Amino acid sequence: MQENPDNSASADLLPADFIVEAPWLISVAAGTATIEDAAIAITGTTIAGVGTRKEINSRFSARRTQILQSHVLLPGLVNAHGHAAMTLFRGYAEDTNLQTWLNEAIWPLEAKWVDDSFVRDGTRLAIVEMIRSGITCFSDMYYYPEVVAEQAKEAGIRAQVAFPVIQFPNAWSASTEEGFHKGFALHDTYRNDPHIEVAFGPHSVYAITDDDLDKILTYSEELDANIQIHLHENAAELKENHARFGTSGVEHLNQRGLLGPRLQAVHTTQLTAKEIELFAQNNVHVIHCPTSNAKLASGVCPTSELIEAGVNIALGTDGAASNNTLDLLNEARLASLMAKLQRQDATALPARTVLEMATINGARALGLADQIGSLETGKAADMIAIDVSGPEYQPLFDPLAQIIHTSSASAVSHVWAAGDCILDNRVLRSLDLAAILQSVAMWRDRIKR
Repeated sequence: MQENPDNSASADLLPADFIVEAPWLISVAAGTATIEDAAIAITGTTIAGVGTRKEINSRFSARRTQILQSHVLLPGLVNAHGHAAMTLFRGYAEDTNLQTWLNEAIWPLEAKWVDDSFVRDGTRLAIVEMIRSGITCFSDMYYYPEVVAEQAKEAGIRAQVAFPVIQFPNAWSASTEEGFHKGFALHDTYRNDPHIEVAFGPHSVYAITDDDLDKILTYSEELDANIQIHLHENAAELKENHARFGTSGVEHLNQRGLLGPRLQAVHTTQLTAKEIELFAQNNVHVIHCPTSNAKLASGVCPTSELIEAGVNIALGTDGAASNNTLDLLNEARLASLMAKLQRQDATALPARTVLEMATINGARALGLADQIGSLETGKAADMIAIDVSGPEYQPLFDPLAQIIHTSSASAVSHVWAAGDCILDNRVLRSLDLAAILQSVAMWRDRIKR
């Protein structure tokens, strides 16, 4: 950090708390290319100005300036779908398909182990990993959502907490009625919180009754709350939906009026052209989880077709139990490669598009695009810096392409959330990593026994 006493003394300049300078800045603002020899001014929790170093220093005075010599500044990443506490099941159930993975491994494990302390410790581990890989906002769908919200607040990052609505008794609720009751209480707690959004989290079409789907639609409209649901995750789910409803999950949700801008459809590996058009017509958001889809052999989301239809696509890691990492930049890379292979077109999903999926598109899906997702004046100062001095980035012709197509999570050096530096040169400032790893080792030993 470099102090700027002379700059702060000028009465002609606008005041800022601090300025960050770097060789490159990718704002992800519409129509804005990479800014070279860049700087960004932060006042309080907000971005006060973005531009070249010369422009920013001619407009702002700051008490301190941080000069990053070999970095790219980017918006904080938005992980639009996951199950944070499932980090504690990482690597437990490998090399199996979705139905076997759920029925024979994950659901029995959850029945035995999941409680509020499990969710607390697993979520802490996930948040550490997400911060260290540049994620400043995440969406979570899991049990004990009140614990997830508390951990996000403590760590200083944003979260959409989708409370589970599932017809079967589970670790958090004995019935959907209890789930609604607890979810409404959670919504009331965070009604005016600037960093926590509470959403409805029906697990899937096949795990909830039609009456409860109707209730979710009514309540979501009354509360202006989002709905996140696993939808068309694989062919077996689609077959089950046809057997139960006589139609697909997408068609069933459409018949009940749930397709709309509040709906976040996760996975969607099995879509017809008509269903894609329904998504477009109703402004449904798709959350693409390429690694989880590939690892469980669930299928491939038709991203190019969705984009061509005008559907907003964000990225999610899913849980670490079906991914093993919470690296959203890796999801962006895999999304790009899958689309190119699927379409047999090397121009499909270029680096700029998948970066948008990891940032501003995620913000749109969560209803936060006016606050986060791009580095623009007036938005929240959620920002990351990636150090591109390593040999794997050289020679550096195109910073954006290198960030997407090189393993970049480990090169995230700094993370700011609402103007607060929570990762400083790879050092966590809001969490005790040693204590978290100690609790994780305890859970590993308990589960192994």
